[in-house]
Amino acid sequence: MRRLVLALALAAATAPAQASSPPKQEKAQAGQYVDLSPVGLPIVGDGRLVNYAFVYVRLNLAPSADAAKLRAKEPFFRDALVRLGHRTPLNPPDDYSRIDEARLKSALLREAAAIAGPGVITSVVVTSQAPQHQVASPRRKG
Repeated sequence: MRRLVLALALAAATAPAQASSPPKQEKAQAGQYVDLSPVGLPIVGDGRLVNYAFVYVRLNLAPSADAAKLRAKEPFFRDALVRLGHRTPLNPPDDYSRIDEARLKSALLREAAAIAGPGVITSVVVTSQAPQHQVASPRRKG
């Protein structure tokens, strides 16, 4: 009886530790990205500032990339994103509440490759975006 109680107590003590450790395959995949701090990008309509969209962006890295080294470059990636958003509006011309994700991804991928080196950044993902204000989109002419 004592052996059974001891075995159950030992199993209960080790079960939480085993449950919280991820499988080996997940450990290999974890950390191969750089999350940028949220950035407020301007939304421009008819040549004037009408809103801001706050975007959360993740840069996915190649498996051989040094994630820690690239995370240290996060301010440079964020600066490149801010410069992109102020150089050319990234919003669709008919929507004042969001950023065109395809344009942002392709532009930031080029800039990130210049910062990190070729083949290091595999993709750019906009994890979420939210407008600062709900602004009516322009009426279509026609």
